[in-house]
Amino acid sequence: MRLLIMRGMRDDAEHPLRYALVNELHARPSPRLEAPCTAVFVAIKEPHDAANRDRDRDVAHLAELCRRHGAPSPDPKAGHYAAQLGRRKLRWESHTEFVTYTAFARGLPIRPFDHSAGEIFPEDWQAAAPGKRVAAVMIQVDFLPDDPAEILPRLGEWFAADSLASVWVLEESAVVAGDFRIDPAGWMRFAVFVKPGTGSGRIGRIVQRLLELETYRSMSMLGLGRARELSEKLNALDPQLSDIVQGMDDSRPPEAVLQDLLSVSTRLETAATQHSFRFGATAAYEAIVMDRVAALRETRFLGGQMLTEFMARRYAPAMRTVKSAEQRLGALLDRTERAGELLRTRVDVWRGAQNQEIMERMDRRADLQLRLQHTVEGLSVVAISYYAVGLLGYALYPLAHALDLDKAVLIAGLTPLAVLSVWFGMRRIRARLHDGH
Repeated sequence: MRLLIMRGMRDDAEHPLRYALVNELHARPSPRLEAPCTAVFVAIKEPHDAANRDRDRDVAHLAELCRRHGAPSPDPKAGHYAAQLGRRKLRWESHTEFVTYTAFARGLPIRPFDHSAGEIFPEDWQAAAPGKRVAAVMIQVDFLPDDPAEILPRLGEWFAADSLASVWVLEESAVVAGDFRIDPAGWMRFAVFVKPGTGSGRIGRIVQRLLELETYRSMSMLGLGRARELSEKLNALDPQLSDIVQGMDDSRPPEAVLQDLLSVSTRLETAATQHSFRFGATAAYEAIVMDRVAALRETRFLGGQMLTEFMARRYAPAMRTVKSAEQRLGALLDRTERAGELLRTRVDVWRGAQNQEIMERMDRRADLQLRLQHTVEGLSVVAISYYAVGLLGYALYPLAHALDLDKAVLIAGLTPLAVLSVWFGMRRIRARLHDGH
């Protein structure tokens, strides 16, 4: 009964995603490896819009590999998978932009870094993948001799001296070496030499961090290609924008300037839309790379080059190039916005001048209308007075005849009275109309 009550409380009180999110923390644990062993790793990414790819195709490709080796098929909705493929342990993981395949096997190949170790991932199977290979790593884990200097001849044979990085890691429990070059078979090699007694969990973490280091380094370097493409576009758009700003004077109509500015602005906004995800992803991948280097807690091994030194000399400049292109794009977008504001200011000033000219014309027209009105009022007073005198003359003619007044004298006397009355009456009417408004 108590169990049922607790179960009911959990179902009612728990967030529906709580258990799924906690399980996600433990879905991809580091492998536990015993020396000597070999790890073979492949990362596959679709060339375009990989974040929105059809993930069912990734699972189908994994299922084909499992079928070839007689392993159980993965869950169609799986984000990670593990199985035993013969003498190798396979781990598959789906990430935002890529999927990874890692195979671990006990022991070492007969020849160091022999490409036969990677035959678990057949070439025809890789060629049929829904994407392209962005990383391929082979790691050999062996025991460190009592005299660590004894591994130097092997490192000189396996790796290029000019780019070799060899370091102690994790409180000098192991030596990690690699040159970040691709061998003729297409693999990037790393050698790990662990002290006897090093735990399997620690060995697994070292291998996992090296795989992640190379994977995210490769993914972040994709931004360098985009940055170079963008720089070519910006090299063409920068002088065009400068010409538009410098030529933003009264010599060109605003409509023509606006069309040129809109053309440049549209291309810049399109470039920003096309590259924003890649630049954001590059920054995130770079942070992971540097985190994985720091997590190894490296110290110098027999005067060799350290991973941080290699990254500072070979990797950091590429990342600075990406950031520079992104910042330059942002600066051009800001300049375009300021140019638009200048153009708006110019149009506003031009419209203000036009409005001022229109107001002056309206004032002159109103003054002319007022003068015309006064003239019409004067003529109206004369006309109305004329008719008023005529009507009054006819109306008062009998009285004038009775008084023996001459008609001309009567008209002469009525004229000023009629004119003054009409003028005064029109003034009153105009005043009333004015007060009414």
